[in-house]
Amino acid sequence: MKQISIDIETYSSTNLNQTGVYRYADSDDFELLLFGYSTDFGPVKVVDLTQGEKIPPQIIEALDNPNIIKSAFNAQFERVCLSRFVGHRLKPTGWHCSRVWSATLGLPLSLRDVGSVLGLPRQKITAGKELVRYFCTPCKPTKANQNRTRNFPYHAPDKWQQFKQYNQA
Repeated sequence: MKQISIDIETYSSTNLNQTGVYRYADSDDFELLLFGYSTDFGPVKVVDLTQGEKIPPQIIEALDNPNIIKSAFNAQFERVCLSRFVGHRLKPTGWHCSRVWSATLGLPLSLRDVGSVLGLPRQKITAGKELVRYFCTPCKPTKANQNRTRNFPYHAPDKWQQFKQYNQA
């Protein structure tokens, strides 16, 4: 394995935009939900950690290997969150950020806008944003949702399957 592309989905009650990734990942309720990855540009696999699935040991080992390129859009977020998940600081050596590459090429800095400029299907991106909001951030307690403050996969199994497909794309 020479390269691994990574996309994660996480939950934290801490507001990422207000606090930054370190405080977000340090939250007591931080959780890695989905781990999407592809090695050496092969097919994308999604590990559903909410269902007890495990990230393969060779992938965990690759996260610490400076000779294996780890790439992600906003790689700093992935690296910090995965550091929390594995229980130690993952060094930035070997991490490549697609967002930085986008900026270098004069593309926008948001994944949604990069997708639009490159002609990717906007519907997928819009649906993904809604699913991220549903599963990755706290929800307001209402009578309709039985006063819960968080949405879990079992609250909307169809949405969860869509979320996994979004992570895989």
